[in-house]
Amino acid sequence: MSAFKTLDDLGDVTGKVALVRVDFNVPMNDGVVTDDTRIRAAAPTILQLAEKGAKVLLLAHFGRPKGERVPSMSLSMVVGAVEKVLGKEVMFVPEVAGDVVKQAVGILRAGDIAILENTRFWKGEEKNEAELAAAIAANGDFYVNDAFSAAHRAHASTEGLARVLPAYAGRSMQAELEALEKALGAPEKPVAAVVGGAKVSSKLDVLKHLVTQVDHLIIGGGMANTFLAAKGVDVGKSLCEHDLTGTANEILDTADQSGCTVHLPYEVVVSKEFAANPPSLRTCNVHEVAADEMILDVGPLAVEALGDVLKTCRTVVWNGPLGAFETVPFDAATVALARTAAALTREGSLTSVAGGGDTVAALHHAGVAEDFSYISTAGGAFLEWMEGRELPGVAALEA
Repeated sequence: MSAFKTLDDLGDVTGKVALVRVDFNVPMNDGVVTDDTRIRAAAPTILQLAEKGAKVLLLAHFGRPKGERVPSMSLSMVVGAVEKVLGKEVMFVPEVAGDVVKQAVGILRAGDIAILENTRFWKGEEKNEAELAAAIAANGDFYVNDAFSAAHRAHASTEGLARVLPAYAGRSMQAELEALEKALGAPEKPVAAVVGGAKVSSKLDVLKHLVTQVDHLIIGGGMANTFLAAKGVDVGKSLCEHDLTGTANEILDTADQSGCTVHLPYEVVVSKEFAANPPSLRTCNVHEVAADEMILDVGPLAVEALGDVLKTCRTVVWNGPLGAFETVPFDAATVALARTAAALTREGSLTSVAGGGDTVAALHHAGVAEDFSYISTAGGAFLEWMEGRELPGVAALEA
């Protein structure tokens, strides 16, 4: 990873205007923010800049207004939640550029904070128009990107601004990049990747890239069924993308050539119906799945074997659950393996990095989210990073 500047590289910023890209695309219900995780993630950067005496202008998108002013997607809606997290008054400015912002900057004192309007109200944002980036930049002295979750988009506020102002990574962005570097950039080997989820099709590029990067690839969830079918296993009524068995075999061949061991479930939990604690529930060898049964989780012996694999590793990257974890008892494998990874992390033998919405939910469900080395809340950006792709918002920060 190339070097990027952080807040530690800033000189005296008293009275200077910091344009800070944050991710305030938070869930709302009836005009009330229902989860302030992303606001809390940005707080250290915002407060540090304010304490250093900068005038802090926050830039963010909200929803998909497609270049139109949509009142229900105005960032004025999040001001109260932001004030609550920061413990400070926050001004709302209904523009992102021009005289209205210039006047607001004139009113703000050193250390004050303002939120500008939803960047996506302007068509030039998603087109990464240089004119819009220049207009926003005209009211700022330097740029800080603290929104890794938006870093896979080359937009005016994520990539364009970094081209026209001195650019720095905020604390949340810095933590994310440092964690990812430890996970796949320059990890301690051996490295394991756990990839689960329903469909192979949604993670083809991830799997193709990972088998060239890691020592062990553990595949779970519905996507494991496609790989089992590719190896000639009859998976019954299980969720399976039979049209992708050829692709699954190509991935297995690449893994062989790269010296990556792929772990597929050899023992599975099956049922004739997908429901909580169904009467037809049983555990069997993967070759004993009946035509009217579906695979819904990895069996306990197989999970124990996967735990033994993690004990031989120094790093694990995790994306996606091993079974249909939202429904009891098909959460058992995900919970068991997550707890093993957490225990190994606590004792200092494993660096564990996880990301993606389902994964974060599963780790909280297992009660081990706090024990992992790092959890990324970025969905799309985390997956694109796992695919080995360059993220425009990150590349623009690199010196």
